[in-house]
Amino acid sequence: MYKQKVDEKDLEELYQAMLTLKDKEEFHAFFEDLCTVDELKSLAQRWQVVQMLFEKNKYNEIMQETGASSTTISRVKKSLDYGDGYLMALKRIDKDKE
Repeated sequence: MYKQKVDEKDLEELYQAMLTLKDKEEFHAFFEDLCTVDELKSLAQRWQVVQMLFEKNKYNEIMQETGASSTTISRVKKSLDYGDGYLMALKRIDKDKE
């Protein structure tokens, strides 16, 4: 099966557009235009999974509360364990709460 890769230039242009957004209202408007309702739901669900994994919730609890599949939870866990982005955002959110 052929798996299409995302062009780096296209991603860079998208990231650059995101960096122009100034507040939550602008992010909301941009993502409402950029994503379908299902894509937004999927992104929100993944972020819920990230937070629950970070809080050390069990897979079955996460599945029950979020409706995410075990495959999605496993993928998110791998990114949480080996990536930088989720942890960076989680730490900044915690810092903002202080």
